[in-house]
Amino acid sequence: MFRIRQWIKMLLQNVLLPIIYGWYRRKPVQPGRILMADAHHDEMPFSMRRAWEELKKRGYEPELFIADFSHLSFGAMVSFLIRFMKAYAQAECVFICDYFLPAASCRKRKETKLIQLWHSCGLMKKIAFDAGDDIPKNYHGDMFGNYTYLTMSAPICVPVHARALHLDESRIRATGISRTDYYFDTKWNANCRERFLEQYPQAGGKKIAIWAPTFRGNAAMPYLAGTEDVKRAARELGDEWFVIIKAHPHIDAHGKVSNCELPTEELFSSADLLITDYSSTMFDYLIYRKPLVLFAPDLAEYEKKRGFYLDYRKMPFPVVEDGAQLAEVIRGAAQEWKKHEKEVEEFIQLYTGSCDGKATERILELAGLLIE
Repeated sequence: MFRIRQWIKMLLQNVLLPIIYGWYRRKPVQPGRILMADAHHDEMPFSMRRAWEELKKRGYEPELFIADFSHLSFGAMVSFLIRFMKAYAQAECVFICDYFLPAASCRKRKETKLIQLWHSCGLMKKIAFDAGDDIPKNYHGDMFGNYTYLTMSAPICVPVHARALHLDESRIRATGISRTDYYFDTKWNANCRERFLEQYPQAGGKKIAIWAPTFRGNAAMPYLAGTEDVKRAARELGDEWFVIIKAHPHIDAHGKVSNCELPTEELFSSADLLITDYSSTMFDYLIYRKPLVLFAPDLAEYEKKRGFYLDYRKMPFPVVEDGAQLAEVIRGAAQEWKKHEKEVEEFIQLYTGSCDGKATERILELAGLLIE
């Protein structure tokens, strides 16, 4: 049955979608027609929201093609794909922020710009063709070849992603990541803090730590490492701390682990400390210049299986592999941060230096969409 489903998907990808695109591209591109597409969320992903808001401010009316394909029936998915391909064939600009196979199903017309906003800052675990299981083995096509531009958080990310995605470096631009503009928005941060305390008044007056780990495995069979260690550390920290567990949505979809309903990115302004492992969440959080602890109980195994783009143990943050030490390291994290302040700032600039609150403006300029 699995093979049959995969065969049908490849038939759609390689035959039906190109035919639909070819039919509708007979008409010219419609100036000002902008699409925003994603196949991994039921609502607009955070990585896309700032660009959507800026486009609306500038008088555009982007068409949204957003659905989590894992939640759709086969018929609903086919309907979505057909509608997208019709619009794609005549769009001036298309924005995506993750892998989106329909946009890669055929060679797009040159008049259409495909802008990849990307969903992570910095460099951490290996991705795409550098990783063992990011690209499905049965996928035949050029997943990234239609990108007009891929946006990155800093210049150091450009050559790495060029190799990992098999793209020419000229198509990868260190504009900054659009969503990080929120982190420089005073009003947005104040609203996030207010919302957090409204929902969790018991956190008032306490130090707030967030555990936001990446998931292991795959979307169908995800798992975590270190959950019981984090819960034990929370007990050891006592009433002085309020510990939030924010698992990846793939984890919560298979059994609730998180103890907070707010999105991770909306917690950064309230947090005093982030605990993570191999998640690119750390780069977003570091823009706030607050202490960080890396808790990686399976570091040796993960390094061997997946691999990193940087030397994990040489980052200027405490690395904890033994869960029994976690509470103690958390208590001393603020002092460690001050001790390595210079190295930390250099690290932040190296990996997120293009994120300065004006990334979206640069991206829209790159796309040729800056009108008032």
